[in-house]
Amino acid sequence: MTHPPTPGRAACLRCLRPQAACLCALVRPTAHRTELLVLQHPQEQRQAKNSVSLLRLSLAHCEVVVGERFAPAALAALLRRPGRNTRLLYPDVPAAPAPHDAPAPGPAAALPLRLVVIDATWRKSLRMLLEHPALAALPRLCLAAPAPTRYRAIRAARRADQVSTLEATVQALAMLEGPSFDAQPLLDAFGHFVAGVAARQQRPPPAGQQRGTMGPSAQSAGA
Repeated sequence: MTHPPTPGRAACLRCLRPQAACLCALVRPTAHRTELLVLQHPQEQRQAKNSVSLLRLSLAHCEVVVGERFAPAALAALLRRPGRNTRLLYPDVPAAPAPHDAPAPGPAAALPLRLVVIDATWRKSLRMLLEHPALAALPRLCLAAPAPTRYRAIRAARRADQVSTLEATVQALAMLEGPSFDAQPLLDAFGHFVAGVAARQQRPPPAGQQRGTMGPSAQSAGA
């Protein structure tokens, strides 16, 4: 699902980001079997630090739907696909415990998988989960020990195990698909993306714009 660029700003028609921050050169087409559904909080949609655009362009079977509250019927239609075993990528946390009545998936899973990912800050992703019983009821895929993130160079996090949506998703795909999924080229591209964002953040403001003026508030790292 794509969205129009911000009015008045020249944008790339493929990645929908400003031309100065176009990430098309970083796209790494990566073979995968698992279907992906990314439920993206509206505030993440135009966040310059968000990693989902790179994920969407690199993975052929990746659908991105923007929204914060979904009607039950609409959400059910998104979550369920005939012949697919749907799972939610989310940790088992006390505020929203995971159902424990489903076997853990793996490379030899009987049915093709559909993985649902929430793209939001930690607080907002938890709220989306709690406000949608159909999401909370999905069998869950948890990352037992997420790999160290490169995301902290550009986005703060309150929890040590918080990683970017891209990093969490590719780690989950590696768990599900085994050696057939090669995550490294996409992770390397993400590293270049982070470095580019960090470099732009360090540039001095345009002439006439003084430091210390009021601007948009920073967000904590997403899921």
